[in-house]
Amino acid sequence: MTATSSGPTHARPSSAAMAGVLPRPGRGWTYALVVAIAAGVLPILVIWWQGTTPSSLDSAGGILTAAGQICGLLAAYLLLVLVALMARIPLLEHRVGSDVLTRVHRALGEYTVSLALCHALLIILGYALTLHTNPVSEAVTLELDYPDVLMATAALGLLLWVGVVSARAVRRKLAYESWYFIHLYVYLAIGLAFSHEFADGSEFSANARNRMLWVGAHVVVAALLVLYRVLVPISRSLRHDVRVSAVVRESPGVISVHLTGRDLRKLRIEPGQFLRWRFLDKAHWWQSHPYSISAPPTDRKLRITVKDLGDGSGALRHLKAGTKVWFEGPYGAFTARRLDPASGGKVLLIAGGVGITPLRALFESLPGGGGSAILLYRASTPADLALYRELSQIAERRGFGLYPLVGSRESSPDPFSPAELHRMVPDLADRDVYLCGPSGLVHAAKRGLRRAKVPARRVHVESFDF
Repeated sequence: MTATSSGPTHARPSSAAMAGVLPRPGRGWTYALVVAIAAGVLPILVIWWQGTTPSSLDSAGGILTAAGQICGLLAAYLLLVLVALMARIPLLEHRVGSDVLTRVHRALGEYTVSLALCHALLIILGYALTLHTNPVSEAVTLELDYPDVLMATAALGLLLWVGVVSARAVRRKLAYESWYFIHLYVYLAIGLAFSHEFADGSEFSANARNRMLWVGAHVVVAALLVLYRVLVPISRSLRHDVRVSAVVRESPGVISVHLTGRDLRKLRIEPGQFLRWRFLDKAHWWQSHPYSISAPPTDRKLRITVKDLGDGSGALRHLKAGTKVWFEGPYGAFTARRLDPASGGKVLLIAGGVGITPLRALFESLPGGGGSAILLYRASTPADLALYRELSQIAERRGFGLYPLVGSRESSPDPFSPAELHRMVPDLADRDVYLCGPSGLVHAAKRGLRRAKVPARRVHVESFDF
């Protein structure tokens, strides 16, 4: 069922979330996460040292072998961390933010693949030097004569495959579904590597305490994954009975999906957050996509706005009213809780493309009025300004500023130059900035804000990169 947009139909939410009910997310949580991950390296080194005799490091072969062992242990540790980061743990999702977790996950993924590859190469070279054999023949011997090394090789191959498809140049050419399903092979890689660690790793085979700790770590991460990615979503989906009520065309290639449910306030969805949606019809039941809410939620209604990016999102325009929806979330910390108390509630929102989705919900629900919020909306043509009529009504009703920035990337003047930003927003340095849109726009806006001397702690970015 398709209709023409007729303006916002959602009431403004309660301001409880903005009054400090939940902790304010920020860089402190990110630093704490990084420190916690780094702190886990020390026990890994202790485990390695417990199974190492000093005399084994007296030769070049022994040193290479030891380096390979350390790389393998660190790669196994980081694999667990990668899974934990994507387990959708509420403490991390609401304090650190999904975009930051994704960036940390991506960076650690590169280290993990590199460490796993170094582990294999260093072990082969170390053994070859110690036994005075050819590295190629030593590799064959390891594969054929050592237990579960073939499994470890398969795990390394899977990790390399995932690493390749995660490279930016490759990832941009993949459909979201392809990228997502390939990443599921990480779980198989962990299982294969786990068997190898216990069969060939002296750190575990000769130490019962280390075995218990390592098994316990895997059990805890698996339990978190099952709890927050399976059990909680199923429970919430059954309890709140979310269904499609209508599909509305907003602009070329952009639609809004209106949803109904029961007791939706109990989900505590905040404007700016997103959920992962699974529409249970023949075409979409096997897909799960992350979409932000595009209007403040009520106890009975939700709305998401989706752009056709060629990854299955375009097919959502064919959804039928009554289609049942399962979901995960809410996720993300791109909310009003990020506001710096020192800014006095003054906010600048910068959106481009479908990045308007979370900012549309924030624009209506932010505290304050009378110019406390200004929205800069970048688009190539006027037709690309999705939800603009709603934004105009909100701006008029609440006294907010709204500036459409229409034109090509090569248009002059640059809307994100310091001079233009200060012209449109004279008190720019005193505002919190919420930024969401395509990567090119995000980079240009961040560069302009940095040159305009906006403190980095006040620039909050939501990224749609996967």
